[in-house]
Amino acid sequence: QVQFAESGGGLVQPGGSLRLSCVLSGDFFSIYAMGWFRQAPGKQRELVASISGGGKTNYDDSVKGRFTISRDNAKNTVYLQMNSLKPEDTALYYCNADPSDVVGSPLEYGNWGQGTQVTVSS
Repeated sequence: QVQFAESGGGLVQPGGSLRLSCVLSGDFFSIYAMGWFRQAPGKQRELVASISGGGKTNYDDSVKGRFTISRDNAKNTVYLQMNSLKPEDTALYYCNADPSDVVGSPLEYGNWGQGTQVTVSS
C-alpha cells in the first residue's frame, strides 16, 4: 500500500505559477517511477509529466516547456513546478507511482490520493 498526499494547488491568474508537492508514504521504493496526472470536468484523466527512478523526465506536449517535474528521494516527495499557466491547465492534479521506469495509463492504477485543485482564472 502506498499513500499519496498532494498539495500546493490554488487559484492563479493566467501567466502565473504554482508548485505542487506530493508526499508518498507506505510501501514505496525510491526506484519507482513517479508521475503527475490531471483531470478536468468532462475530460479523461491524463498523464502530464513523469520522472524515472534515475531522473529521466517526460512531458505531455501540452505542458512541455512550461512544467518541470522533480523528485527528492530523501523526502519521499515529487514536485511539479508550473509556469506560464493557462486556463486550460485548470484541473484536479494527482500523483502516482509505478515500480517500472515508465508511468503508464491512469487505468492501470487503483490507488489514488485526494488530488489538489488548480484553477487558472479566465
